[in-house]
Amino acid sequence: MIYVGIDVAKDKHDCCILGDSGTCLRESFSFSNDKEGFSKLIAAISAVSGKSADSSQIRTGLEATGHYSANLVAFLRSSGFQPVVFNPLRVKLYRQAISLRRTKTDKADAKCIAGILMSEVSSPVTVSYQIQELKSLTRHRHRLVAICSRSKVSMSRMVDLLFPELPSLGLRTGQASTLALMAELPGADMIAACRIDRLTNILRYASKGRYGREKAEAIKSMAKNSIARTSKALSLELSQVIEQIRFFKRQIAFLDRQIAAMVAEINTPLLTIPGIGFRTAAVILAEIGDIRRFKKPDQLQAFAGLDPSTYQSGKFNAANTPMVKHGSTYLRWSLMQAARLCSIHCRDFRNYMEHKIAQGKHYFVALGHLSKKLIRVIFHMLYTNEVFVSMAA
Repeated sequence: MIYVGIDVAKDKHDCCILGDSGTCLRESFSFSNDKEGFSKLIAAISAVSGKSADSSQIRTGLEATGHYSANLVAFLRSSGFQPVVFNPLRVKLYRQAISLRRTKTDKADAKCIAGILMSEVSSPVTVSYQIQELKSLTRHRHRLVAICSRSKVSMSRMVDLLFPELPSLGLRTGQASTLALMAELPGADMIAACRIDRLTNILRYASKGRYGREKAEAIKSMAKNSIARTSKALSLELSQVIEQIRFFKRQIAFLDRQIAAMVAEINTPLLTIPGIGFRTAAVILAEIGDIRRFKKPDQLQAFAGLDPSTYQSGKFNAANTPMVKHGSTYLRWSLMQAARLCSIHCRDFRNYMEHKIAQGKHYFVALGHLSKKLIRVIFHMLYTNEVFVSMAA
């Protein structure tokens, strides 16, 4: 058996090749992150193993380094290998366990990864193209929502300067009516000078008939008595920020349609759980990948980072320890959100939540327990492809 450890970086990667006894078959070398570099890697493996060697006798491994490793993993798979992707924390702990020296280099990391491959039985992860695409879409949506949220914070800051009394009238930042009003009239002075008919039309159209002349008169009256300052620069900035918010909202809506279509194509049983919609189901499916790589629900719970930390020394045993949070941030967030919504829409989960709160647990502690119960349900459903059946009377 040949073990190929690869330390991934942005522009170049380092590789170490070990044999069965841990002997170094090829001195650590670097190769570039391009076609020529990838060919150099294959040539080095072939030189050590022989051109007629079976790829099943060659184990390759690397750290999970986000998008830096994506192209390399795809190349290795297309070349007949089944790369194993390790958690960087696992590599760090292994490196600290085999040496007391504080040596941290790319070549040392490559050798550590090869050593882990040799000493542990780790299964390669094969994720379908559809799940990979879904993961890209859901993470892109998460980033867009974060950017849009920051733009809304900026808008709120400028509204506080240009028309601080507006929120008291029930118009929230990011609301369609607020966006339309402040885009057309970015300042209390402009709203005060606007004709009531025009103001009414802006509000009525943006709110789809919810607001009419009465609301327009209230806003105009408030604007006339506003303490707001007049600033052309801030008004211009507000107009541009509103354009950004609208742009991001359109992009998020388009992504939602793409994600919904992909989830419908996958036909997952998770959608049968009351409280889980296509967006939450998409994140859960994308982050889990192949459910077969988890042998039991506890492993999935650890992957999500929902395990409680444990500290015990002598007779001391720490209580009320926090969650580990070493796993997928996206999966952990989606499971907590799903648990909250399931406690509202599903009687089974609501009863469990109420039971934990009745035991004296804090709301978020009870929610953590509920998310772990949800993990067990999701694990069973994905393994068996069975729909959710309520057991509540």
